[in-house]
Amino acid sequence: MNRTPRLALALLTSVVALAALSGCGALRGGTVTTGPATGTESAAGSIPVGASSHTLQVDGQTRSYLSYRPAGVADPAPLVMMLHGGFGSAAQAESSYGWDAEADAEHVVVVYPDGAGRAWNVGGGCCGAPGRTNVDDAAFLSAVVRDVESAMPIDPSRVFATGISNGGMMAYRLACDTELFAAIGADSATLLGDCRSPHPLSVLAIHGTADHNIPYDGGEGSGFAKIDGPSIPSVNQLWRAAEACGPPVSTTSGQVTTSTAACPGARSVELITIEGAGHQWPGSTKGRQGADTPYAGLDATAAIWAFFAAHPATSS
Repeated sequence: MNRTPRLALALLTSVVALAALSGCGALRGGTVTTGPATGTESAAGSIPVGASSHTLQVDGQTRSYLSYRPAGVADPAPLVMMLHGGFGSAAQAESSYGWDAEADAEHVVVVYPDGAGRAWNVGGGCCGAPGRTNVDDAAFLSAVVRDVESAMPIDPSRVFATGISNGGMMAYRLACDTELFAAIGADSATLLGDCRSPHPLSVLAIHGTADHNIPYDGGEGSGFAKIDGPSIPSVNQLWRAAEACGPPVSTTSGQVTTSTAACPGARSVELITIEGAGHQWPGSTKGRQGADTPYAGLDATAAIWAFFAAHPATSS
C-alpha cells in the first residue's frame, strides 16, 4: 500500500499552521519523567569529556544513551543525535558511522540513544516491539536532549537529529512531533504515519536507488520489517510543500544527484540520490550486520554535518 496520498494531505494541510511556529521548543504532547544522567567517568548530571553512558527514566522505564564530548568544545555547543537502525544499538552506531571523529574535527557533542528492543516507534505501526506497543520514543529522545542541556551548555538553535533506516525514520518522526531540532538528516529512510504540523526546520535525505529494504520508488521493501511507504522523491516533495520552499535545483556528479530547495528563514530541503547504492550509510567502513556495502563516493557523516552547520534554527 502506498501511503503518499494520506501523507500529502497531512503535510499539505500543515502549511498554514507553520506560519505560527518557529525556532526550537519542547515536545508537543506526551508525559516525560526524567532522572539525572549518570556518566561513567564523573558525578551524576554531567557530560564528561570523551565517551560516557547515561540513563534516565521516561514513562516509568529506564532508558539509556551514550554521549561523546570532544575536548575543548565551545560553550554553548551544538548537539547531534545519531539514531541507530533496526537491530542496531547506540554502541554500534557510535562505532560504525564516524560521528566521534566528526565531533572532534567540528567541536560537536554527539549522543547515541538506545531504542527499546533495538528499534524505534516511527508511526504507522513500525517498527518492532516499540511500534507494536506504541512506545513514546519522541518523548524519550526529547528527554535525552533536555538531559544533556541540564548537564552542559547547549546552543538551542543548533540541535540536530540524524539516523539510518529505522533511525532515519525516527528523525522524521522527531521533525513531525517535536520542536527541538533545527534540522534533521535521514539516510536510507522514509516517512510513515501522520505528520500534520511539523515546525519549520531544514531536512536532508540521502538514499540509494538500489535500496531494497526501503525502495526509492516506494512500495513494500524486502527487509525484515517489510516497510511499505511512499517514494523517496514524494517524501522530499511533501517536506518542500510543508516548508513552503521554492522549486528545487539539481546537480549531478557521477552517481550522485543533489536536489536543493530554498525555503523561508534560510532553511532548506535537500535530497541526495545515489544511483545504484543500496541500504547503507555512505562512506562508513562498516555497518550493522545485513546492511549493504557502503557507497564510497560520499561521506554521509561529513555531508550531514555540513548541512546542519549551514542550517541553525532561525526566528522566521
